[in-house]
Amino acid sequence: MIESVELVVAALAAGAAAGAGETASTAVKDAYTGVKTLATRALRRTKAVPAEVVELVEADAVTTAEEESDTAGRRELTAALTAASAGDDDELVTAALKVLELTDPDGAQAGKYRVLLHDNKGVQVGDHNTQTNTFH
Repeated sequence: MIESVELVVAALAAGAAAGAGETASTAVKDAYTGVKTLATRALRRTKAVPAEVVELVEADAVTTAEEESDTAGRRELTAALTAASAGDDDELVTAALKVLELTDPDGAQAGKYRVLLHDNKGVQVGDHNTQTNTFH
C-alpha cells in the first residue's frame, strides 16, 4: 500500500526533524527510534536496497516534503520501502502513526493521517500534490 509507505516516510522525516533535536520530548524520541528501527529492519530485509537509502534513515537525514532539499532521497526511500513491502507491516505503520500523532497533534486530531481508500481511481493522499487524470 503506497499510502502506508508515504506515511512511514513522513514519520521518518518528522521524527528526524523533531526527535533528533535536544528539545524533543522523550515520547517523541522513543517513538522515532522505534519507527527508525522498524524501517531499517524492513529495508535490510530487501537485498536490492542501496546502502545509501539505509544510511539516509540511520543518519536522521530524511527531510520533510516542505524542505525539498533531498527529494531524490525521499523518492528512493519510498521506492525502497515499497519494494520491502513496508506498507504491509502493521507494526511499522502503527509506529509511524504514533510519531506523526506526537509531532503533529493538530493534524492527527483532524484525521490527516487516517485515510481509508478502497476501489478508487485518481485519488491522491497528502499535501502539495499535483495530478492530471484522463479517464476513459
